[in-house]
Amino acid sequence: MEHMETDNKTTVSTFILLGFGNTPELQIPLFLVFLIIYSLTMTGNIIIIVLVITDHHLHIPMYFFLGNLSCLETFYTSTILPRMLASFLTGDRTISFRGCYIQFYCFGILGVAECYLLASMSYDRYLAICKPLHYATLMSRRLCFLLSAVTWLCGIAVMTLLMSLMSELIYCGPHEIDHFFCDFTPVINLSCSDTTLLTLVSLIVSFINIVPSFLLTVLSYICIIAAIIRIPSSDGRKKAFSTCSSHLIVVSIFYGSLMFVYVLPQKEAMREVDKMFSVFYTVLTPLINPLIYSLRNEEVKKALRRAVNKCGFSK
Repeated sequence: MEHMETDNKTTVSTFILLGFGNTPELQIPLFLVFLIIYSLTMTGNIIIIVLVITDHHLHIPMYFFLGNLSCLETFYTSTILPRMLASFLTGDRTISFRGCYIQFYCFGILGVAECYLLASMSYDRYLAICKPLHYATLMSRRLCFLLSAVTWLCGIAVMTLLMSLMSELIYCGPHEIDHFFCDFTPVINLSCSDTTLLTLVSLIVSFINIVPSFLLTVLSYICIIAAIIRIPSSDGRKKAFSTCSSHLIVVSIFYGSLMFVYVLPQKEAMREVDKMFSVFYTVLTPLINPLIYSLRNEEVKKALRRAVNKCGFSK
């Protein structure tokens, strides 16, 4: 949507992302920090995607979902960090009206999809540990592809609904967004329109998509922990805990920060805290995912060594 004076639908054609404040001496240090994070995130996730695709030892449901998660988070972090890095380097914080809406739409699709994908991964681990004899039958290739498709379709459906309502908003006043990307609440707070219905729909949608998937994940892990406790071998318990602990770390950080920002009531005094929590699910979770899965998972490390040997970089 562009600036249109003919129908007076909007008088704002650009927004200004205030980011982390206007302190010139911090721009270069922040640029370097987020550049390192972005580089590590992209490198780690792309390595996992390549390994899952090329190594036949990883052609099982657990790594299929891991590859999907890495693919999702590659796009997820790329919707936000490149624009942020450019603003640190150039000082230009403006973003077009259309660009802002596109960024929020893409970010929202990927965020909703990740909720369902993390729940699918926890269900996969539940079947593997609690139903090992029936795992191959229950978690078929067809079900893997179906769960993966549903995660993306849910994200598209939810965000299409929200964007259809947001497209009717009118902006005629301030255009400074007190955030480092175009998130829902900071954007609609600038609108001159009545946003009561949109806010209610957003709250309902957030609750429906975040809370049930979180509860399903927690329930899966309760069953997993109960099954692990019954394992007589201490080595068996250690291996089972190691398999699930990395996933549980990602889930805790991702869902905890999401609920704080989108499900709990929003207050003006908590704006800076919301911004800090937003860093967790937009920047840190995509970084943590490849690190903990590659460092704690023996199969991934073996696949990486095989790939390095095949490329001739080691003897």
